Parts: sequence; C-alpha cells; structure tokens
Amino acid sequence: MTRFTGVASRGIVAGVVGATVLALFFLVIDGTQGQPLRTPAFLASALLGNDGFEMGFGPIALYTLIHYGAFITVGLAVSWALTLVETASPVLLGLVLGFALFDLVFYGSVIMTGVNVVEALGWPEVLAGNLAAGVSLMGFLHLTGATRPVTWWEALAANRVVREGVVAGLLGAAVVAGWFLLFDVARGRPLFTPGALGSTLFLGASSLDEVTVSAATVLGYTVFHLGAFILTGFLAAGIAAAADEQPPLVLAAVLFFAAFEAFFMGAMAMVAEFLLGTLAWWTIAIGNLLAAASMGWYLWMHHPRLREALREDPLDRTD
Repeated sequence: MTRFTGVASRGIVAGVVGATVLALFFLVIDGTQGQPLRTPAFLASALLGNDGFEMGFGPIALYTLIHYGAFITVGLAVSWALTLVETASPVLLGLVLGFALFDLVFYGSVIMTGVNVVEALGWPEVLAGNLAAGVSLMGFLHLTGATRPVTWWEALAANRVVREGVVAGLLGAAVVAGWFLLFDVARGRPLFTPGALGSTLFLGASSLDEVTVSAATVLGYTVFHLGAFILTGFLAAGIAAAADEQPPLVLAAVLFFAAFEAFFMGAMAMVAEFLLGTLAWWTIAIGNLLAAASMGWYLWMHHPRLREALREDPLDRTD
C-alpha cells in the first residue's frame, strides 16, 4: 500500500510539473507576441467548438483543468511504468515522452475537435514545449524514484565510436555555428544564416524576401544542424576507429572531408541557391574547413595508437 501511494503521489506531482512547464512555455511565447493567454484561449475555443478566441475566465479555467488532468494521468501512467524497470535514462525517456505527447496533441486535436492545433500554434513551438514538458516530468520521477539512473555518458561509454561521434559532431556544429554567427554579426544581421536556412527547409523560402528570422526558423534549423553534424561525427569516428588497426585508412578521412564539402555545397545549390550569393562560397568553405579541423583534432587527440603507428610508419609498410 505504501509503495502504491508513493508511486501515485510521485506521478501526480510529476504530471503537475510537466503541465506547468508547458503552460509557462506558451505563456512566454504568447507574451513575446503581445497576446498573453492566446494559447489556452485558442485551445479552449477549439474544445468548446467556438470560432475565434474565448478570452473569458470560464473557458480558460476549464481548459486549464483539462490540461492538468491530462498531464496528471500521464504522470501516473509513467510513474507506474517505471516500477517495471531497474534503470532509467531520464533525458532520453523524457524526449521520447515529449515526442509521444506531440503526436497525441496532433492526432487528438484533429479527432476530437477537427482543428489542427499543431498547425495553428506552430509545430516547432508545440514540439519544443512538449519536449520540455516530457523531460521535466521524467526528470522529477528520476529525482524521486527508486530506479537506478543511467546517465548519457554511462550509456555512451559502452561504445567508443558513438561517444566520440557525438562529441566530434557537437564540436563541429558549434564551430560552424560560431563562424556564421560572427559573419552575420559583422554584416549587422545576427542569426540571418540559420534563419535563412530554416526558412528554406521548413517554410519553402526561395528568395531573400521570403526569409524569416524567428525563433521557429532558427531553432528548427539548429536541431537539423546538430543532427547532421552528429551523423557526420559518427562516420568520422568510425573511420578513426578503423584506422587504429589500419593506419593508411586515415587517407579515407581526407576523402571523407572532400565528399562532405562537395555534398554541403551541392545541397546548398539545390535547396537554397539564392543564398550562395549572399553567404559567398568562401564563407561556407571556411566554415566547413574549421569544423573538419576541430573534429579531426578531437579524434586525433583521442587516438594515441593511431598517432604512434603513423609516426613509426605512415604508410604501414611491411619490410
């Protein structure tokens, strides 16, 4: 009975935490747009089948109760589910929960109200808010639960290629982002590059007049940017691990960089040709060169066996 009470109480509080994080997230979003409480008012109107916004206290209070009730239900379910496992990675499970909540909002809103809430509020905002809520909810259960936590580094430690690929990818992504931030600031247009690329990827922009530099385009492209570089980091780390056994394979790293450069320039030409004149090809080349150098330096420093083998016999010649 005591165990059940503990599971239930943790689930209820976790649900309240997740619901509050999501509510505060959209309160900030609405406030920056000069429309406080726009989101709960819109959702209340959708639930009640009304056209337009119902800014009255009653509809907003009703939606708030439903909002917290739904999250408490999720919190109880997750709290119970965690009793079935011995370990838990709160961040990873929180992100999974966030994506599940995002899908629930999308399909649930269409089925129950006929209104695509995700499209109306903006999918980047809805996704980001639900990811934050999911991580917060799972984080609270992690801090108060009985399961042994598994950290990111503990999980990654079991696979050297994955660990080095993530770090190398994040390093390369940070270098490129920093380079273009300096370039944009020097031209008096901070965050123009990620905003322009995000506008192209997510809004279908095909000219400079259609570029929108906003939180949605910048954050959306940033997520895509990180994912692409982490994937590149995996490939580079795999080459470095193979080169530990066969040092001449380090030449593959040179070919890999050349292919990476050609791919990025080609992708830019296909999806955002109008930006090549604005950004200039040399800025892209330098950014990629700096990223490759930083990633290569990181992998070089973490592979002493490869350094020693190349120092003794660069071509791995046999006498």
